[in-house]
Amino acid sequence: MTLTERRFRRWPWFEALSAFAVVSAMLLALGVHFAATSEALPCLFTGSAGCSGSAGSDLKGPLSTRGRYIVDANGNRVKLQSGNWHGSSGTWTGSSDDEDPANNSGGEVGHRAPLGLDRVPMDKIVKDFKSLGLNSIRLPFSNEMISDSRPVQGLTANPSLNGLKPLEVYDRAVQALTDVGLGVILNNHTTTTKWCCSNDGNEFWNSGQSTGKWVDDWAFMAARYKGNPGVIGADLRNEIRRTTWNNPNVGWGDDQDWEAASRLAGDRILTTANPNLLIMIEGLNWTGIPSDLFPHERPMLKPQVWLSSTLTRSHKVVYSAHFYGYIGPNHTGATGAGETHDTRFREMSRDDLFRSMDELAGYVATTPDKHFTAPVWVSEFGVGTQGTDQDKAWFANMVDYLISRDLDWAYWPIVGFQRPDQQADNWGLLRYATDGNLRSAITDGADWRGGHFRRLLDAKGKTGQVAPVRTWSMLYGTNADHNASLRAGNDWDSGARKMVCPDDQRLIGISTSGQRGLCTDATEGDLWRPSTLATKVNEDKSDTDWANGATKYQCVNGQFMIGYSLNGGVSAILCAPGRIPLAGAGRTVWDDKGDNRPASGEGGDYAMNHTKIQCNSDEYAAGIAFDSGRTALYCRKLK
Repeated sequence: MTLTERRFRRWPWFEALSAFAVVSAMLLALGVHFAATSEALPCLFTGSAGCSGSAGSDLKGPLSTRGRYIVDANGNRVKLQSGNWHGSSGTWTGSSDDEDPANNSGGEVGHRAPLGLDRVPMDKIVKDFKSLGLNSIRLPFSNEMISDSRPVQGLTANPSLNGLKPLEVYDRAVQALTDVGLGVILNNHTTTTKWCCSNDGNEFWNSGQSTGKWVDDWAFMAARYKGNPGVIGADLRNEIRRTTWNNPNVGWGDDQDWEAASRLAGDRILTTANPNLLIMIEGLNWTGIPSDLFPHERPMLKPQVWLSSTLTRSHKVVYSAHFYGYIGPNHTGATGAGETHDTRFREMSRDDLFRSMDELAGYVATTPDKHFTAPVWVSEFGVGTQGTDQDKAWFANMVDYLISRDLDWAYWPIVGFQRPDQQADNWGLLRYATDGNLRSAITDGADWRGGHFRRLLDAKGKTGQVAPVRTWSMLYGTNADHNASLRAGNDWDSGARKMVCPDDQRLIGISTSGQRGLCTDATEGDLWRPSTLATKVNEDKSDTDWANGATKYQCVNGQFMIGYSLNGGVSAILCAPGRIPLAGAGRTVWDDKGDNRPASGEGGDYAMNHTKIQCNSDEYAAGIAFDSGRTALYCRKLK
C-alpha cells in the first residue's frame, strides 16, 4: 500500500483496540494516480440521460416512503442519485495547526467548510454538481460546527464567506445547493470537526457528548431548514463503530443502543422540529476486535430483520449502508498491523459479492411485505482512478449491483484537489486545481470510472407512480415504552410497559414474552376516526365468552386495538374509534403454539425466539385474553 492510499481514504480503524494488545494501524486501500485533465463542460455527460436530467425539475420535499421506494407528495418514485460534499465535518487530522495542509487529510484543507470553496466560487461548484447528473447531496456536519464561533478564513474564491461562523457557511451551502434544484440530506458525520473515521472519539453518536445533546442538536438543525423544501433528509449518524472498549448494539437498552438512540432522534425531529424530512438510519459499521483471535464483523443492516425502526410518523425511514472494495463483511480495510485474514469485497467473485451485499443491506429493500421493508440508500461507495484490476472489477460489479437492486446511492466524494506538486485525491468526481479550474473529472475520457458512472446515472429503475402497499411496523418494548402514537397519551398506563402503534396503523400481533407487537395498515388503511381519542380498557367487559373463561380485555364494538401494556402480565389494552363500522365475526388465537402467525408469514417475524400471536391481514385485534400463562388475541373481520 502506498502513502497516498493511506492518505486519501477515511476508513476506520483503531489505533489501540483493547487490553488484549490488538493494535490496528488503519490504512486505506486503493491506488491513486494523477488523472487526465479536462475543462468544465456545460453538461459533463453531454448527450447522456444524466445530462438531460440535470436541467430537469428540482428535488424538493416533503418526501416519504412506499414499501421499498422513496416517493414525492404525488406518489411518484424519487431515486436518490447523490454525492457526498464533505468538509464541514472536518478535514483536520487532529494535531497542530488545522490550516496547515500537512495536518489535513490528503493535504486538503476544508477550512471547516465544504471542500473546495477556497478554489471555486459557490455558485460554480454547485452547478458543476448539477451538471454531473446528481439530484441530491449528502452534506456532512459535526456537532462542534453548530457552536463553533471561530470565524472561517481562507475561502479565497468566496471572500464574502470569510469571517462567518462555520454554521453560517453551511447555511450558504445548503441554500446554494437547493437554489439549483439539488436536494440536501443533512448528515451528522462526527462530534468534533475532525477527519473521520478511526478510533478518534467520534465512534458513537454520544462520543464526547450526551445522547440528549445529540438529539437537541438534531432538533436544532432540522428546525433550522424547515422552511427550505430542498432539505429532504436527516442522516442521523455516520459509521457507528466500536470504541477501544465498547461495541455498539441494537436493542440492548444501554448507552450503546443505536436503535433506541435513532428512534429518540427520529421522533424528536418528526414531532417537534421538521416532519417533512426523511430519517436516514445507517446500520452498524463495525463490532468486535479486528483480530483473527476474536469475533468481529460489519453488521450493517443485518439486525433490521429482527429489530426494525418504527417512528411516530410512518413512511419516513430510509436505511443506509456503506460499501468499498477494500473492506469486507469481516475486514476492516487495514493493511499490515491489525489486518485480519478475512475476505475483502474486491476479492469476492461477482456472485459472492452480490450475495454478501444482499445479506448485509440489500435484502431490506428487496424483501417485500415485512416489518423491515424500506428503501436502502448506499450513502457511501467509491474508488480511485488508479485502481488495481481487482478494484476495477469490484467497481463495475458494484454499479451492476446498485442497478440490479434499484437502490438509491451517494458517491464518496464529489470534490477532490489536484495539485502539480503531488498526486491528487483521485477519488473525487470533480478535482479542482489551486486556480479553481476543473482539471479532471470522472467524465474525462481517460477516467476508467466514467462509463460505469454513466451507466449508473442512466439506470433510473422504477419510475412514475408507486402503488400504495400495506405497511408493517414492529413495536419493541423490551427495555422501555414504545409509544409510537402522537394522539395517545404517553403514560396511559402508569407503571406498566406500554407499546402503541403509529396513528395510521392498528395492532395486529403481540408477543407478551418478548414485549413486542406488530402493527399494520393492511386492507383498510388508517382505521382511526379523525378527532377522536384512544380509551384504556383494563376491566373484563367482553360481550361474549370468546376465550373460555379467561380474563378478557375487549374494545367496545366500533373500536380496535392500537396498543397494549404489561406489568408482570397483561395490564391493559388501548382502543381507538374506527372510521368504519367494526363488529365483524371473531375468532380466538392463542399463543400455545409458540409461533401462531398466518402461514404466509406476512409482516415478518417481529419477535424472534418468542411466542407470538397474530391476526390475519383482513382482521383487526379487538381484545386480549389471558389465563394460566397463556395469552390470546380476539381477531375480528374488518368487513
